[in-house]
Amino acid sequence: MNVYKTQDIRNIAVLGHGGAGKTTLVEAMAFVAGITTRMGKVADGNTISDYDKEEIKRQFSISTTVVPLEWDYWKINLLDTPGYMDFCGEIVEALAAADAAIIVVSAKSGIESGTLRAWDYCEQYNIPRTIFVTNMEDEHADYDGVVAKLEELYGKRIAPFHYPIKDGGKFVGAVNVVKQEGRKFTDKGKWEACDIPGDLADSVSGMRDALLESVAESSEELMEKYFGGEEFTEDEIIDALRKSINDGSVVPVQCGSGDLAYGIANLLTTCVEFMPSPMRDNVTFVGKDPKTGEEHNVDYDSRRPFSAYVWKTLVDPFIGKYSLVKVCSGELKSNSTVFNYETNTEEKITKLYVMRGKDVIEVPELKAGDIGAIGKLTNTRTFDTLSLKSDPIVFPVTEMPVPYNYKRYAAVTKGEEDKISQALAKIMEEDLTVKAVNDAANRQTLLYGIGDMHLEVVKSMLEAKYKVKIDLLEPRIAFKETIRKKVDVREKYKKQSGGHGQYGDVAMTFEPSGDLENPYVFEECVVGGAVPKNYFPAVEKGIIDSVGSGPLAGYPVVGVKATLTDGSYHPVDSSEMAFKTASRQAFKKAFLEASPVLLEPIASLRVVVPEDFTGDVMGDLNKRRGRVLGTNPVKKGVSEVLADIPVAELYGYSTILRSMTGGRGDYSYEFARYEQAPQDVQEKVVAAAERDEDEE
Repeated sequence: MNVYKTQDIRNIAVLGHGGAGKTTLVEAMAFVAGITTRMGKVADGNTISDYDKEEIKRQFSISTTVVPLEWDYWKINLLDTPGYMDFCGEIVEALAAADAAIIVVSAKSGIESGTLRAWDYCEQYNIPRTIFVTNMEDEHADYDGVVAKLEELYGKRIAPFHYPIKDGGKFVGAVNVVKQEGRKFTDKGKWEACDIPGDLADSVSGMRDALLESVAESSEELMEKYFGGEEFTEDEIIDALRKSINDGSVVPVQCGSGDLAYGIANLLTTCVEFMPSPMRDNVTFVGKDPKTGEEHNVDYDSRRPFSAYVWKTLVDPFIGKYSLVKVCSGELKSNSTVFNYETNTEEKITKLYVMRGKDVIEVPELKAGDIGAIGKLTNTRTFDTLSLKSDPIVFPVTEMPVPYNYKRYAAVTKGEEDKISQALAKIMEEDLTVKAVNDAANRQTLLYGIGDMHLEVVKSMLEAKYKVKIDLLEPRIAFKETIRKKVDVREKYKKQSGGHGQYGDVAMTFEPSGDLENPYVFEECVVGGAVPKNYFPAVEKGIIDSVGSGPLAGYPVVGVKATLTDGSYHPVDSSEMAFKTASRQAFKKAFLEASPVLLEPIASLRVVVPEDFTGDVMGDLNKRRGRVLGTNPVKKGVSEVLADIPVAELYGYSTILRSMTGGRGDYSYEFARYEQAPQDVQEKVVAAAERDEDEE
């Protein structure tokens, strides 16, 4: 592959709802650009983008794939992203490298939740975009309906560049509204000029008038020309639209068919003529000198010292690790040395690559703004900055979605725990929205992800790639146990088995300490040497052993004050072990007599949903024992619901919320405090603990 200058590079993320046709569109673009001689199909598992076994099996994208194309004098790096929100981390990584986006909409399905999310992502990251309405060959395609809904949502920013031509109900071509030309598709990726059908003249004229208004609004000079009744030249129209598209005030809408490769050549031309290069006008890319704290605008300038941002990591058990980078300044060449300030290490780059799906293509260098891959960087992770040791720089770390959905996992085959841990470490290096947590207090290991589908994919990847199996189970909620009243007990441990025996006798008072942050407080007020001082630590060790697993249901104990008041000892048979055992017995007896209760964790929950769904969300939270604290507007048409809710009631909430809101709801939470669990909840938890004990 040729080396391209910054101004000739386009980095474009392909976004949209799951199943809208993103991967098929990328396949069509690769075909029309001459990368392939035959289009692959998602159903056949032979597309460039979805090459992973898991993607082929499930027939949807799981990770972002880079597909670089060469179109005339330009290089287009397409970033094919997943559509399902369980894999939103991949979208965020792609947008960290993209300078523009194509939002894919199915003409049959229309505007879906993934479409709205894609738009919101572009707004959040200030990404210029074009909308491509695909599946126009479908008999139920409704281009007018899609455009009308887009205009309802986003107003005058929506600018149709195409209008479909149909013959006998079949999609056969499109009118180029900008150039006022009819184009009839003749073969995959090809077209020939044709007359604009008479029945489309009014619709096309109205669209062109709206475009010309947008052109006029781009500058005072053009506004004067417009009101003066003068015609704009084609160059003036294109230049003005390019400026407006780059600043986001205009979003083109085009149409075609991914399966038939209709309209794809026009889309590729739009990418190079209207979408920005990495050196975008009015956009600066800023890094910081880690030594001085001084900020520098690198702005994808090849004349500046080298720097690059690692936007994604690929880890394969067979071919190893690749760090996907976007060169931010200077040039990156093979056989060079780069410096990672975060890890304070220099790493040698022997070979440099670009990735095209699963294919690895060696290149001699990458100019500023280009995307490539470096193999086997041992001390570099996603979102690290690479630079020169003589000119270090650090770029801001991209903020990733936080995984709140979790399940308990366990090895199917005993003894494979270490293998599973190592495999998960590799998956977590590749997917930053996966977290494995050892919850020692509740004797479980937890796997966090964005949603249930995400966790199932991780489970499947462990088996397919790393040959280890796990079961995903309902997690053990982190309840705690405490007491509500004061109790005095005396327990004696006495054992005689020939020779030295065992003897320990303690009288103790147990009561609430008032401190639920700590398991216990231990004091002694023994008088007269009834229990020698050298056995006090043994009595406390008995308490320490007891608070790890409470007598009520086996959960950690908090908020207990234990006071050693009296006891007795034997000069020969007493030992630390005997007093520790007596202390444990006293703890268990007293705890069960002191009105024991379960404490459940309470979370502060924030649910962000379209206003139409706030009533449903609040009603559901009430059913889940939540306490709604209020609602606040977030932006037009969107509100946040704030509530306190037991953590136990959040299990599976991601699936419920998506179902309730058509995939448009988001939530986040953080631990707030512990509260006493209701009696019915306590009874269920205790009964479950007793069943588990019987099964063991």
